Amino acid sequence: MSTNTKLLTMNGISKSFGKAVIALDDVHFDLEAGEIHALLGENGAGKSTLIKVLTGVEERDSGDVELEGHKIHPKSTNEAQQLGISTVYQEVNLCPNLSVAENIYIGRAPKTKFGSIDWAAMSKNAKKLLEEFDLHIDVNKTLDNYSVAIQQMVAIARASDIQAKVLILDEPTSSLSQVEVDKLFAIMRKLKAEGMGIIFVTHFLDQVYEVTDRITVLRNGQYVGTYNTADLPRVELVSKMIGKDYALLDQSLKEGQAEKEETKRGDILVSMKGVSHAGTITDMDLDIAKGEVLGLSGLLGSGRSETARVLFGIDQVNAGELDINGEKVTLKHPIDSIRKDIAFCPENRKTEGIIGDLSIRDNIVLALQAKKGLFKKISNREAQKIADEYIKKLEIKTPSADQLIKNLSGGNQQKVILARWLATNPQLLMLDEPTRGIDIGTKAEIQKIVIDLAAEGMAVLFISSELDEELRCCSRIVILRDMKRVGEVSGNNISEAEVMQIMAGGEDQ
Repeated sequence: MSTNTKLLTMNGISKSFGKAVIALDDVHFDLEAGEIHALLGENGAGKSTLIKVLTGVEERDSGDVELEGHKIHPKSTNEAQQLGISTVYQEVNLCPNLSVAENIYIGRAPKTKFGSIDWAAMSKNAKKLLEEFDLHIDVNKTLDNYSVAIQQMVAIARASDIQAKVLILDEPTSSLSQVEVDKLFAIMRKLKAEGMGIIFVTHFLDQVYEVTDRITVLRNGQYVGTYNTADLPRVELVSKMIGKDYALLDQSLKEGQAEKEETKRGDILVSMKGVSHAGTITDMDLDIAKGEVLGLSGLLGSGRSETARVLFGIDQVNAGELDINGEKVTLKHPIDSIRKDIAFCPENRKTEGIIGDLSIRDNIVLALQAKKGLFKKISNREAQKIADEYIKKLEIKTPSADQLIKNLSGGNQQKVILARWLATNPQLLMLDEPTRGIDIGTKAEIQKIVIDLAAEGMAVLFISSELDEELRCCSRIVILRDMKRVGEVSGNNISEAEVMQIMAGGEDQ
């Protein structure tokens, strides 16, 4: 339980990026010792900027920060760490080429009496430290030998060992299994019991209610309020986060789904017959029809993303036959798929989707320019027209199309990538984890867009690790396991229990 002792206080924090983008406007936040405090809000609400101000990445324009009653103004992450503020990000910011022990003791390695690094002591200390977190691994192996979950736990153990007072966990569970999440929560509770204050940033509301004591909500760069988790109903939390009646948004989505269900499945657009790619998918049979949202469901490694990669020409077919509109095709490169009116929004938008140093406009027209070819250049006027159309259509939050995409929130970046492919007028749109790491409001908007596109006749292949999302969006779900198709559900048979049963051990039906 919290000690009710104010550990950290942030008052009147404001931060702007030029005149156009006000990221934080008079924001307040406080953290007690021995507390897990959720920081929530839509993408673009200001969560990341507030963390960057606290950790010295960004300079605040105004406001005060106090740690244990003393005003602080860290100018760098190193200075923040020296003050006792440590951050563990979704993408772990350690050194993968160094050993686990070296990562734990960077900058503070134990020394021998001769002044050199005491490697034996470092390994011994690292092993002992990690065992306190129930982590039994070879600390002399490089960090990149281990999963993201273990890397995060190593980072948390390091923060504990340097006696951090404030631990910031920024979307730490996005890539973890339930077992790994449970282990992380056990560690969080251990650190909380020892008096550490933990700021927990997440989009998973179930986790918020499972592990946090209080919740602070931001919206559009402004402070909405701070609430005891136990006293705030989920519906109220969602309404505070999105600034609108979630029941109405949910009803709108259901109405769109009802319209989708009334639309008859169209002609087969894509057909895979016995398709294999060495090491990723085996003997895959799959039909995708015009006007349907087809879900691919399965655990990690089941072949979901790999199926999309084959259809986009990233991985080539080793066996079997692939037909588009009844014509046998060979897709050797992504440009082959683009010219066949196939679009693909990949799972990792930061490394495979956006080009951070280009504008929103340039990111949107990128695929269309590739489709047209180098000798049919899209004019600046046409590019601006296309960008403005999709900024309006998808409600992308930006002052202009000239804004660098890297300055947008994750949800708005995802909308730009979606706009990029919609601009090519595809027959098949493949979406791999399109709502991962984005807020609940934008998530519902993207789901509604998907259903509307199918209603207009587009074929959509929808891949998501969130089963309830697939149940909501898809008219048919194909289940994969161990790189093979093992089942299919549709219509009244679509249920979480049925999908889970097939995923665990059912056969094709």
